[in-house]
Amino acid sequence: MTNKVFNVLFISTDNSIRSIIAEALLNQIGKGRFRAFSAGSQPTGHVNPHAIETLRKARINTDGLRSKSWNEFTAPDAPRMDLVFTVCDSAAGETCPSWHGHPMHAQWSINNPAAISGTDEAIFKAFHEALIFLKRRIDLLVMLPFEKLDSLALRESVAEIGKN
Repeated sequence: MTNKVFNVLFISTDNSIRSIIAEALLNQIGKGRFRAFSAGSQPTGHVNPHAIETLRKARINTDGLRSKSWNEFTAPDAPRMDLVFTVCDSAAGETCPSWHGHPMHAQWSINNPAAISGTDEAIFKAFHEALIFLKRRIDLLVMLPFEKLDSLALRESVAEIGKN
């Protein structure tokens, strides 16, 4: 068993919902084995209040969550990422910066709950569904036997998770 802590970056365009939820989930679920971060190519500068409410209802820690630019993770003193996941289709089409250490990258598209309008119940349901999809993928990620997989097998495994 490896003692390595894996740094994981979740990217979306505005870094206000999906990447934030993924960061919070992995930091709680993968505590001690993973350290999660999130960022956006065009961050809004604030976390969507529905995302915070959804996380709190699921008893996921929201301390320290903030919307930030992916430029924070290209600085010389930034943490070196092992894995980078893009969680929205628009960010997947953007040219990402060069990350230190050339981490593995995978696309984990999640529908944007902010695109839903209507009743409070419909909006909460959309946010909750995004959380459930991300949790399912993160649960699979933390179960991967990283110490037993070579680079290619690991790359294939994290990409496959995004199809579930």
